[in-house]
Amino acid sequence: MTDAWTLTNPWIAALSAIFLWWFSTGIILWRVRRADNAGRDAHLWSVLLGLPLLLAGIIGLNETRADTSALGAYLSFLSALAVWGWVELAFLSGIIAGPNTVPCPPDAPLQARFFRAIGTILWHELLLIALLAAIVILTLDAANIFGLWTFAILFFARISAKLNLFFGVPRIHTEFLPRPLSHLASHFRRAPMNWVFPLSVTALSYASYCFLERAFTATTNGTLIGFTLLSALTLLALLEHWFMVIPLPDQKLWRWMLPERKSQPQAMQTLHPTLKEKTHGL
Repeated sequence: MTDAWTLTNPWIAALSAIFLWWFSTGIILWRVRRADNAGRDAHLWSVLLGLPLLLAGIIGLNETRADTSALGAYLSFLSALAVWGWVELAFLSGIIAGPNTVPCPPDAPLQARFFRAIGTILWHELLLIALLAAIVILTLDAANIFGLWTFAILFFARISAKLNLFFGVPRIHTEFLPRPLSHLASHFRRAPMNWVFPLSVTALSYASYCFLERAFTATTNGTLIGFTLLSALTLLALLEHWFMVIPLPDQKLWRWMLPERKSQPQAMQTLHPTLKEKTHGL
């Protein structure tokens, strides 16, 4: 009886989503930092040994297609997070990123900087698009589409965040960038505001309202829990956007759990002088 109440309690669902957001982000950053200190082969092994996570996520999305219970909503949500988590691990490890691996010149015009930025993340974005399309096909006409919605929220929120970093925001954290992706910092821009940010927060706020409204009007436990999880995830994405503007030490949420970064070889430090300008004072 207690277990059933726990599964159908929306407050527990919301807290679960918050914990999973914090913990999954932290564990990926921890693994990437450990591999960063060990060397590039360690990054490759992280991605290879993480493949069961991707497989489990795909299997979970398939197995929960017809499950409209509260447990089914949880499992489809977790399955989408597992697929997303593996892709992010592969990206942060530098294994699936993009063909451009050099810093952007500080005097590059906007158009050139835009195409260079795309080149740094091209394979990663193409993989995410392919996986989103595959999940759409997998869940076509399915009774449980919370896994699809979870992946879609993460996908579009990530695109929005990358556009904001490209056009410029006041607060940019580069301390979590691993060495294989150190060149990414040269594509970020610090600015008081950009035209994408108001659109981003408006869209995420509206999406949060829609999911919350669905949760409040849910007629089954499965839809209640599913839309509560989606609401919490969308609100967290909205919060991450505001972290780019509001001066709060959000990096402390994960910094304490990461091992110390080993000193970078002097030869590598001299390769990217523009990065020191970008990261100074962060």
